[in-house]
Amino acid sequence: MVDERDMTATDDERATPALRDEDGAVRPEFVAMVSEAVQGRDAGLLRALAGDLHEADTGDLLEALDADLRPQLIELMGKDFDFTALTEVDDTVREEILEELPNETVAEGVRDIDSDDAVYILEDLPKEDQEEILEQLPTTERAAIAQRLDYPEESAGRRMQTEFIAVAPSWTVGQTIDFLRETEDLPERFFEIYVVDGEGKFLGAVSLDRMMRAKRPVLLADLKEEERHVVRADDDQEDVARRFERYNLVAAPVVDARDRMVGVMTFDDIVDVIEQEAEEDIKALGGVKGEEELSDSVWTTAKSRFNWLLINLGTAFLASSVLGLFQEQLQGMVALAVLAPIVASQGGNATTQTMTVAVRALATRELSASNASRVIMRELMVGFINGLAFAVITGVAAYAWFKVPGLGVVIGLAMICNLVAAALGGILIPLALHRLGRDPAVASSPFVTTVTDIVGFFSFLAIATLWFGLK
Repeated sequence: MVDERDMTATDDERATPALRDEDGAVRPEFVAMVSEAVQGRDAGLLRALAGDLHEADTGDLLEALDADLRPQLIELMGKDFDFTALTEVDDTVREEILEELPNETVAEGVRDIDSDDAVYILEDLPKEDQEEILEQLPTTERAAIAQRLDYPEESAGRRMQTEFIAVAPSWTVGQTIDFLRETEDLPERFFEIYVVDGEGKFLGAVSLDRMMRAKRPVLLADLKEEERHVVRADDDQEDVARRFERYNLVAAPVVDARDRMVGVMTFDDIVDVIEQEAEEDIKALGGVKGEEELSDSVWTTAKSRFNWLLINLGTAFLASSVLGLFQEQLQGMVALAVLAPIVASQGGNATTQTMTVAVRALATRELSASNASRVIMRELMVGFINGLAFAVITGVAAYAWFKVPGLGVVIGLAMICNLVAAALGGILIPLALHRLGRDPAVASSPFVTTVTDIVGFFSFLAIATLWFGLK
């Protein structure tokens, strides 16, 4: 029988706005109510507002609050605050919050979350803080987290979950099912049962659906799949993500150098990795460091972008020096000064298109030595075809604008030259940088745009000089 009191919302509940609006953004009025609850030290109201939020929603709420209110919210909510929410915020926000929280509070918070989330929260803390927090954790959890912190950054060992179910090959399906039913301390979510020997070495995996279809007396050793995509703990997380994508994996066992199983990678971990790597590539193409966040201070952001802008300034001077070679021609024919930037700009846009495709293809291993020549030829033909099309368009426009016979032919020829150069530069420079062990996403842009600027200015002005007999 339902209690009538459960059917009636209180005035506070009716007055509480939803967290998000119809566009999915956090509502300012909700943030204002949470802020008032924190400032008024009203823990009861705060729990009523934010206690049942998903960790992703709590993370967005934390980012929307003023910086000084974030640690206060965590302390007021106490055990009702899910520390997993700290994995959902910008790195800068998380670091600011952890700096303000006592290590005892952090230790209490990471005690009840998955080990991969705990590592994500602790890995950027100073070593002494890490040690102090780990000392306050139970021995088993402390050992699991400390082990993972010893693995290299961005490795599978850092991203894996150490909570998994491993049994001996002599276990039957019935024993395993009874174990799963009777054991309370199981991973929150799992997809496979792993079979290991007495030393913990990985022997195979049994998917849950296959086990549930088998009879109780059947041995897991007879069900296990030995040909599994095993991940090494020191494998790069991006390579692991690519393996998940290629083979449509849901989970993969992680083993150490001695083939002992130490953890498991699941698809939800991989989604985070793919998002992180894609974000870094996008930022790198724009000359922004991968770790830059919207929450960074003005000074931090300006300082991180300065070096890239300085490099671009140097390449801009280099490209402009080409114009200096044709000062007299530019003074003698004003139309050249007006049209030259158009050729260079069109080349820059074309090379950005080619470079973006090339950098992403290199990152996903779609572009390699085996198909490089075919891709180069394809981009060359694309550049030539677009060059012909835009030669006609800009040629007609230039003649209609200045009514100078031959000017359309000159800019058309220059457009073809520059778009072909843009195609070659956009593919060859990332390939060369990749071959040299440099990140093409970070280093390609200034070199490629410089090439198109120089080729654009030089080809247009040189052809014009020859065509019109300028001196």
